[in-house]
Amino acid sequence: MKELNEMISLRLLDCDRTDIQAIASRLFVRESDIYRFTISFFLNRFSCLLDPSCTGSDLLLPLCEIRAEINHTLGLKKIQLEKIINGNILDADKYVAMSDVELLLMPQRNLRQRLSKLMEVSTSSVDVEECLKDYLIAKYNLYPAKILGTYPVIVDAVN
Repeated sequence: MKELNEMISLRLLDCDRTDIQAIASRLFVRESDIYRFTISFFLNRFSCLLDPSCTGSDLLLPLCEIRAEINHTLGLKKIQLEKIINGNILDADKYVAMSDVELLLMPQRNLRQRLSKLMEVSTSSVDVEECLKDYLIAKYNLYPAKILGTYPVIVDAVN
Protein backbone atom coordinates (compact mmCIF):
# COMPACT_ATOMS: atom_id res chain seq x y z
CA MET A 1 0.00 0.00 0.00
CA LYS A 2 1.36 3.37 -0.98
CA GLU A 3 1.74 5.94 1.77
CA LEU A 4 0.38 9.42 1.25
CA ASN A 5 2.83 12.27 1.30
CA GLU A 6 2.05 15.27 3.44
CA MET A 7 2.94 18.82 2.59
CA ILE A 8 4.88 20.73 5.23
CA SER A 9 6.13 24.26 5.60
CA LEU A 10 9.78 24.86 6.40
CA ARG A 11 11.68 28.03 7.22
CA LEU A 12 15.22 28.18 5.84
CA LEU A 13 17.92 30.76 5.60
CA ASP A 14 18.38 32.08 2.06
CA CYS A 15 21.94 30.75 1.96
CA ASP A 16 20.77 27.25 2.97
CA ARG A 17 18.09 27.25 0.28
CA THR A 18 20.60 28.43 -2.31
CA ASP A 19 22.96 25.61 -1.30
CA ILE A 20 20.17 23.04 -1.52
CA GLN A 21 19.19 24.30 -4.96
CA ALA A 22 22.83 24.12 -6.11
CA ILE A 23 23.16 20.53 -4.86
CA ALA A 24 19.89 19.55 -6.53
CA SER A 25 21.04 21.12 -9.78
CA ARG A 26 24.39 19.36 -9.64
CA LEU A 27 22.71 16.00 -8.96
CA PHE A 28 20.05 16.62 -11.66
CA VAL A 29 17.20 16.12 -9.19
CA ARG A 30 14.45 18.29 -7.79
CA GLU A 31 14.93 20.41 -4.70
CA SER A 32 12.21 18.39 -2.96
CA ASP A 33 14.24 15.22 -3.57
CA ILE A 34 17.11 16.74 -1.59
CA TYR A 35 14.78 17.55 1.32
CA ARG A 36 13.35 14.01 1.31
CA PHE A 37 16.85 12.53 1.08
CA THR A 38 18.04 14.65 4.01
CA ILE A 39 15.12 13.64 6.20
CA SER A 40 15.45 9.99 5.24
CA PHE A 41 19.20 10.08 5.91
CA PHE A 42 18.67 11.59 9.36
CA LEU A 43 15.90 9.15 10.29
CA ASN A 44 17.99 6.15 9.19
CA ARG A 45 21.19 7.37 10.79
CA PHE A 46 19.55 8.26 14.09
CA SER A 47 16.82 5.63 14.31
CA CYS A 48 18.01 5.04 17.87
CA LEU A 49 16.09 8.20 18.80
CA LEU A 50 12.90 6.45 17.69
CA ASP A 51 13.61 3.38 19.83
CA PRO A 52 12.36 3.89 23.41
CA SER A 53 14.64 1.10 24.66
CA CYS A 54 17.69 2.99 23.42
CA THR A 55 18.59 5.18 26.39
CA GLY A 56 21.54 6.39 28.40
CA SER A 57 24.96 5.48 27.06
CA ASP A 58 23.35 3.92 23.94
CA LEU A 59 22.74 7.47 22.71
CA LEU A 60 26.21 8.90 23.32
CA LEU A 61 27.89 8.04 20.02
CA PRO A 62 24.94 9.02 17.80
CA LEU A 63 24.72 12.33 19.69
CA CYS A 64 28.48 12.84 19.25
CA GLU A 65 27.87 12.66 15.51
CA ILE A 66 25.49 15.63 15.65
CA ARG A 67 27.18 17.50 18.50
CA ALA A 68 27.79 20.64 16.45
CA GLU A 69 24.20 20.69 15.20
CA ILE A 70 22.85 20.18 18.71
CA ASN A 71 24.79 23.23 19.82
CA HIS A 72 24.31 25.47 16.80
CA THR A 73 20.93 24.62 15.30
CA LEU A 74 18.88 23.04 18.08
CA GLY A 75 20.29 25.04 20.98
CA LEU A 76 19.57 22.33 23.53
CA LYS A 77 20.35 23.06 27.15
CA LYS A 78 22.11 20.56 29.41
CA ILE A 79 18.91 19.73 31.33
CA GLN A 80 17.08 19.01 28.06
CA LEU A 81 19.89 16.83 26.74
CA GLU A 82 20.21 14.99 30.05
CA LYS A 83 16.48 14.25 29.94
CA ILE A 84 16.79 12.98 26.34
CA ILE A 85 19.67 10.70 27.33
CA ASN A 86 18.64 9.54 30.82
CA GLY A 87 14.91 10.35 30.88
CA ASN A 88 13.46 6.87 30.36
CA ILE A 89 16.41 4.86 31.61
CA LEU A 90 15.64 1.45 33.07
CA ASP A 91 19.17 0.05 33.27
CA ALA A 92 21.30 1.90 35.84
CA ASP A 93 24.46 0.72 34.04
CA LYS A 94 23.48 2.93 31.09
CA TYR A 95 23.17 6.11 33.18
CA VAL A 96 25.28 8.98 31.81
CA ALA A 97 26.75 11.45 34.30
CA MET A 98 25.74 15.09 33.90
CA SER A 99 29.41 16.05 33.52
CA ASP A 100 29.54 13.84 30.40
CA VAL A 101 26.27 15.26 29.07
CA GLU A 102 27.90 18.68 29.41
CA LEU A 103 30.80 17.51 27.22
CA LEU A 104 28.37 17.12 24.32
CA LEU A 105 27.38 20.78 24.63
CA MET A 106 30.81 22.35 25.11
CA PRO A 107 32.50 24.49 22.48
CA GLN A 108 35.55 22.76 21.01
CA ARG A 109 38.14 24.86 22.84
CA ASN A 110 36.53 24.18 26.24
CA LEU A 111 36.04 20.52 25.34
CA ARG A 112 39.74 20.18 24.52
CA GLN A 113 40.69 21.63 27.92
CA ARG A 114 38.23 19.41 29.81
CA LEU A 115 39.35 16.26 28.00
CA SER A 116 42.99 17.11 28.72
CA LYS A 117 42.13 17.10 32.42
CA LEU A 118 40.23 13.80 32.15
CA MET A 119 42.85 11.96 30.11
CA GLU A 120 46.55 11.40 30.70
CA VAL A 121 47.64 12.80 27.33
CA SER A 122 47.54 16.22 25.79
CA THR A 123 44.64 16.60 23.39
CA SER A 124 46.23 19.56 21.59
CA SER A 125 47.50 17.48 18.66
CA VAL A 126 44.49 15.17 18.20
CA ASP A 127 41.02 15.62 16.76
CA VAL A 128 38.95 16.67 19.77
CA GLU A 129 35.79 15.04 18.38
CA GLU A 130 37.54 11.67 18.05
CA CYS A 131 39.06 12.16 21.49
CA LEU A 132 35.57 12.73 22.93
CA LYS A 133 34.25 9.56 21.27
CA ASP A 134 37.20 7.54 22.53
CA TYR A 135 36.74 8.90 26.05
CA LEU A 136 33.03 8.00 26.08
CA ILE A 137 33.66 4.57 24.53
CA ALA A 138 36.25 3.76 27.18
CA LYS A 139 34.29 5.17 30.12
CA TYR A 140 30.93 3.60 29.27
CA ASN A 141 32.30 0.39 27.69
CA LEU A 142 30.32 1.06 24.53
CA TYR A 143 32.60 -1.29 22.61
CA PRO A 144 36.32 -1.98 22.84
CA ALA A 145 38.07 1.37 22.78
CA LYS A 146 40.44 1.90 19.93
CA ILE A 147 43.90 2.62 21.17
CA LEU A 148 45.82 5.40 19.44
CA GLY A 149 49.27 5.22 20.96
CA THR A 150 48.84 5.55 24.73
CA TYR A 151 45.43 7.11 24.31
CA PRO A 152 42.75 6.95 25.71
CA VAL A 153 43.56 6.44 29.37
CA ILE A 154 40.89 7.76 31.69
CA VAL A 155 42.09 9.53 34.80
CA ASP A 156 38.72 10.44 36.27
CA ALA A 157 36.43 7.53 35.43
CA VAL A 158 34.02 8.33 38.25
CA ASN A 159 32.32 11.72 38.24
